[in-house]
Amino acid sequence: MKIHNDLLLRVARGEKTERPPVWLMRQAGRILPQYRSLRASLSGFKELVETPHLAAEVTLQPVDELGVDAAIIFSDILVIPEAMGLPYEMIEKKGPNFPKTIQSANDIASLIEGENAADQLGYVYKAIEITVNELQGKIPLIGFAGAPWTIFSYMVEGAGSKTFSKAKKLLYKEPALAHELMGKITTTTICYLKRKIAAGVSIVQVFDSWAGVLSPAQYETFAIPYLKQICAAITEVPIIVFARGAWFALENINQLDCAVVGLDWNTPPEVARQKLGNQRVVQGNLDPCFLYASQEEIAVAAKEMILKFNGHHIVNLGHGVYPDTLLENVKTFVNTVKEFKY
Repeated sequence: MKIHNDLLLRVARGEKTERPPVWLMRQAGRILPQYRSLRASLSGFKELVETPHLAAEVTLQPVDELGVDAAIIFSDILVIPEAMGLPYEMIEKKGPNFPKTIQSANDIASLIEGENAADQLGYVYKAIEITVNELQGKIPLIGFAGAPWTIFSYMVEGAGSKTFSKAKKLLYKEPALAHELMGKITTTTICYLKRKIAAGVSIVQVFDSWAGVLSPAQYETFAIPYLKQICAAITEVPIIVFARGAWFALENINQLDCAVVGLDWNTPPEVARQKLGNQRVVQGNLDPCFLYASQEEIAVAAKEMILKFNGHHIVNLGHGVYPDTLLENVKTFVNTVKEFKY
């Protein structure tokens, strides 16, 4: 299907464009009153993720409300460990919790992987198909997955953590087991992303949300090789790699066969350009908290960021938009980008 507004895809391919495209991580969520209304009528977050027509509805909500240049399918990175045999629960105001975690070689051996695991996620592919049909080529749809290290960290730790010390302990004490688990996650993630592409997404993003808790040496050993496998395998559409907190690994990430490097707010644009080069397509990187400022300040900051990156840039925040951000402030950010001309 032809994409009418293909600004994001053209930039991802390295083409020069009249303005940068803009979308927001977590744009489909609690900043929108229609999302809050729908969410209140359901039993919980997972019902929304696992019901295709509802996931599609939420994916589409910010398209008209915000006028963004891309939609991102509403889902969760933790569907992968669940498909592999580790179910999770989402506890309100606390986050994800895994009743069972990976603690031994036997636990790893018992996991489902690859196509067999990807087969468990039909509700995601159906949500994509519904969304693509509703979009009718208006804008591209982004698919996503968690990076192997981030998924590994939840499967071993069992929940979010400030230190992820249980997950890191496995890297130090039993590196062979850690690599075995990373390999299974990577194989499954590749199959999952390919199924999403077949269902209709036009570009994919890999979120390494907990990249910053690893040392440079650990990241080079336990993260980069598996990101490299994913990037080499996904050839059908452009791929964005977003490793939050991994400023120390930008040179390694730059060597990956990905179309776009996502940046958090801790990496100044001039530093990113120095490490990645002027032709590398980047995404980000305004501090999400900047959207608490006045609308005038938000507009100035958005323009300054665009000018500092000097092209080959997808405008986004350095992480997901926070749920208590004023909707009008988000609209100011998006509209400022859409009115910008190179």
